[in-house]
Amino acid sequence: MRQRFFDLLCAIPMTLIALLPMGLIAMAIVLTDGLPVLFRQTRVGRHGREFTLLKFRSMRGAPKGASGGFEPGQTSRVTGVGRLLRRTKLDELPQLFNVLRGDMSVVGPRPEVPRWTSVHGEMWKVVLSVRPGLTDPASLAFSDEESILAAAEDPEAAYRDEVLPRKLRLAMEYARTRTVAGDVGIIVATAGLVLRRLAGR
Repeated sequence: MRQRFFDLLCAIPMTLIALLPMGLIAMAIVLTDGLPVLFRQTRVGRHGREFTLLKFRSMRGAPKGASGGFEPGQTSRVTGVGRLLRRTKLDELPQLFNVLRGDMSVVGPRPEVPRWTSVHGEMWKVVLSVRPGLTDPASLAFSDEESILAAAEDPEAAYRDEVLPRKLRLAMEYARTRTVAGDVGIIVATAGLVLRRLAGR
């Protein structure tokens, strides 16, 4: 209950502040690449419950299905607006509505598609004991994940065997030691990252 109160305390003003930027982003997507504006994908939440995650669409022909395809480092279908959204993480803004609905927390392990929660199962048992979030320590540590995977000889294997285990270890540590003060620190660090990316740094 305390975590849910914290989530609403943060998410409600964040959503109100983000409404204008989200409207401008939606218009930019429509004007440059048409509809749809949003990308919806099935992700796995707390205790293994699946939910529909929302993002601004950043790719042409992005799959609308439940799980989508795994395309680590894939950039060939990324739109011009999408490149900016992905780099700055602004494509994640619609997930504020996932937080308001109770699917996610503001801070928590990033949710995965069902396919990847069947890999490294013992680690996921700990990670899925808390709600997934908009950001977490792994999100900060792997803020350039797309570039890392794009440079790998086998991006899918690199994600499965190298990146995902490291992210899960960070997520497990977060799930076991989370505090409100720690969450505030992660929010501040994430905001700083977004602002630096918007400034082109």
